[in-house]
Amino acid sequence: MASGAADGPDAAAAPLIGDLPLLPAFLALAGRRVALAGGSHAALWKAELLQAAGAHVDVVDPAPCDGLVDLARRRPSVRLLRRPFVEGDLDGAALVVADCADLEAARRLQDAARARGVPCNVIDKPAASDFQFGAVVERAPVVVAVSTAGASPILAQALRGRIEALLPARLRDWARAAQAFRAPLKALRPEPELRRRFWDRFNDRVFSGAAPRADEFDALLACARAGERRGVGSVALVGAGPGDPELLTLKALRLLQGADVILYDDLVAPQILDMARREARKIPVGKRGYRPSCKQDEIVARMIALAQAGERVVRLKGGDPMVFGRAAEEIAALDAAGVPVEVVPGVTAALGAAASLKISLTERARARRLQFVTAHGRDGRLPEDLDWRALADPGATSVVYMGARMLGALREKLLAHGADPAAPALIVERATCADERRAAGTLADLAELGARLAPSGPCLVMIGAVFGGGSAGEAASAGEGAPPREPGA
Repeated sequence: MASGAADGPDAAAAPLIGDLPLLPAFLALAGRRVALAGGSHAALWKAELLQAAGAHVDVVDPAPCDGLVDLARRRPSVRLLRRPFVEGDLDGAALVVADCADLEAARRLQDAARARGVPCNVIDKPAASDFQFGAVVERAPVVVAVSTAGASPILAQALRGRIEALLPARLRDWARAAQAFRAPLKALRPEPELRRRFWDRFNDRVFSGAAPRADEFDALLACARAGERRGVGSVALVGAGPGDPELLTLKALRLLQGADVILYDDLVAPQILDMARREARKIPVGKRGYRPSCKQDEIVARMIALAQAGERVVRLKGGDPMVFGRAAEEIAALDAAGVPVEVVPGVTAALGAAASLKISLTERARARRLQFVTAHGRDGRLPEDLDWRALADPGATSVVYMGARMLGALREKLLAHGADPAAPALIVERATCADERRAAGTLADLAELGARLAPSGPCLVMIGAVFGGGSAGEAASAGEGAPPREPGA
């Protein structure tokens, strides 16, 4: 008897697959007949899925729904038999799918199908089903299916949505490229190490965010033959949003899942870093106001060095990378070094705070202009070259970033340029985070608001008539001086 790989002395200690409620399998149905008993809207989705897999679908029902009638008109592989289902419809079928009114009828159909060796699925009746359909993520030829063994179809759909978000947008194109590359690569009879390097490089390209090039096969082969796992890497400047992990964009999430190295700011929530690829190196490079910090030229040099070593780098910034994030300097340096760079926007803190407060920053008749400024100049002081008259305009909504330490000076400058001391003002700390806090008042008592709030995290100063309504005061007081909330509370 031939000896298997698990016959060694440590075979007994080898971990076994845990118990599975179902066997995950993918069935080839191209050109085979499937019987579908029922003409409901629930049966419609099953018919569409079965015909997409290449099956010839016989829908048996006296009065099929309009959607099934339309599907049969558009797809010759779907045939309508307008009569009651009989057991003879099971003969020669690869599968039977049914929508039965009650469990007793479902059991009878399952027994008849089993007698003929035909696997049976009854919609929403797992106890009378030999197999189940999963929630499908389709990037043909890549197909992902999620099953909860009937425990919670809603959970399966939620998981499907999460998987959709993680998959590269061009996965379909790369999967088709892999199909096209297999034959010419095999014809070259490469050594196993060369083949491994080819597919390693291929996988890197799949998660790079780029589309396959016309010369992709030749480029990958040249790279593999040169003994390189990668060529020049890339850098993505990614906005992490104001703090709430659920405000992260799908593209940002995909890049985090494909990154080799993540250089992140202090303002990035730990929960967002937890969403990154487990194997990625995570390096803090935050520039912390008035405390020892990474210098900008050091950050840029590190990004260039990592990318030139072939790494996929994500420069993860709080908010939006193009709003007070020094992105222009980084992009210019990366371009000069020949490093591919892309920018993924994020929700900037002002918009996150407005959503949290449920206040429109451009409410009609109260604000004709929206302006964002920073209170932190190159020298760490309040910039002297701001347009103070524009900021004092009662018809504008002004949002001041990085102003927590400048509240007194900011107030004096605005009042000196004609701002109304009674203008509504808000300070929002850690906008959208679980421990968000707010203080509401007027421009005249701005410094006192700051002293009362005593913020320790990133703050926005928001000034304008839109913050003067009852809803604004209620929204602010709800978070004023409140202790940090538990995540999800």
